[in-house]
Amino acid sequence: MKLSELLKNMEILSATADLEMEITDVSYDSRTTKPGDLFVAMTGFAVDGHAFIGKAAAAGAAAVLCEKIPEEDIPYVQVADSRRGLAVVGANFFGHPADSMTMVAVTGTNGKTTTTYLLKSILEQALGARVGLIGTNQNMIGDEVIPTERTTPESFELQKLFARMRDAGCTHVVMEASSHALALDRVYGVHYAVGIFTNLTQDHLDFHKTMESYCDAKAILFRNCDTGVCNADDPWTDRLLAEATCRKFTYSEKAPSDLRAEDICLEADHIAFTAVTADQRVPIRVNIPGGFMVYNTLDVLGAALALGISLEKSAEVLAGVPHVKGRVEVVPTPGKDYTILIDYAHSPDGMVNVLSSVKGFAKGRTVALFGCGGDRDKTKRPKMGKVAADIADFAIVTTDNPRTEKPADIIADILPGFDGSDTPYVVVEDRIEAIHWAMDHAEKDDVIVLCGKGHETYQEVNHVKHHMDEREIVADYLNAGK
Repeated sequence: MKLSELLKNMEILSATADLEMEITDVSYDSRTTKPGDLFVAMTGFAVDGHAFIGKAAAAGAAAVLCEKIPEEDIPYVQVADSRRGLAVVGANFFGHPADSMTMVAVTGTNGKTTTTYLLKSILEQALGARVGLIGTNQNMIGDEVIPTERTTPESFELQKLFARMRDAGCTHVVMEASSHALALDRVYGVHYAVGIFTNLTQDHLDFHKTMESYCDAKAILFRNCDTGVCNADDPWTDRLLAEATCRKFTYSEKAPSDLRAEDICLEADHIAFTAVTADQRVPIRVNIPGGFMVYNTLDVLGAALALGISLEKSAEVLAGVPHVKGRVEVVPTPGKDYTILIDYAHSPDGMVNVLSSVKGFAKGRTVALFGCGGDRDKTKRPKMGKVAADIADFAIVTTDNPRTEKPADIIADILPGFDGSDTPYVVVEDRIEAIHWAMDHAEKDDVIVLCGKGHETYQEVNHVKHHMDEREIVADYLNAGK
């Protein structure tokens, strides 16, 4: 493809590169650069890609797209924002695949994954659509599963994935749009038919610094969609929609809204409520427990309505949707008189949601096993400790993706959350040993909640991901006769 075609719809500040030269591929990591590539030098969160222009040139890059004029002798194109430039280049390189599909994005602290899976089911069964899914658990094209490294891929990889979905016959894409992806322009230039906002609670402040900045990152989505389906009960919604350009559709349990949940019933294995609009009342049942699932279902119903699917049809599909992996998921413990659940909850609010839900149906103790990730927002650590102290009957504090931090240091940051509480707890630093300890000390009718993993099947230590599926840990321990 000619360089000029890759740069279409991009304002060029200066250039020494021949815009008619042929470009064979695009790279933004000098370690993967090949002869004939356009190397895009981006100023990143931790690393400045301009420092690697020399390596890209040595690897055979034909030209570089950059913000700073390079010192190296290599043809260049200078633009004001090379991160946005990569997004535009990606769309041009793959033929603007998103334009040929109906795009839906979900943003918010909690509930994104569940929302995408439920909506995918409705689109497939109500419309007969072939749906691409992009998210935390995995990426999917129809039933084909594609492993993923991050919630929202870098813009060039995202466009490549869109193209793969388009070429596979997808008519719709449902994706999680993380705050990082929105702030770092990974979805720049993508227009969505529907944007969904679930909620906003503390998370990722290591990156965003303030809750206001975190909210403003998510607000970007609602300047790039036709309809915004938003949680009217969330206190951040007004700020989120302050500069929105989309049609607004709200849902709630409490506030005046376009769609409300009434007659809410929470059971150990499902939720049920009446979905109410200005002219309809439709009974809804979803076979996933937890009060938070009411909101996760309302946003799906709102998005489906925006896409022309009736409440009745959505209700029919939702009643048969299987459990979402890693969301209040039961881990089999045959022959035991206790229950083990696994849930992705890794923020204070996420833990409140899952522990409160479990507390509502547990016949015995609610036991919380949790830790906090390393190299992330430290201020939430004591808050998660306090959530466990306030809601759980017993807590096991352990490790959860320490990355480059010492697990003992992370745990020390968590423990002040138990100050002043009489909730008993133990510290078992090794997570596998902690799970074993929980099983060894379980009492009749206990519900043990393994928080922080869910879909994850690894433990990240010093940038290395070690396989660790907690379902396997439980099964292996039981098979060993424990």
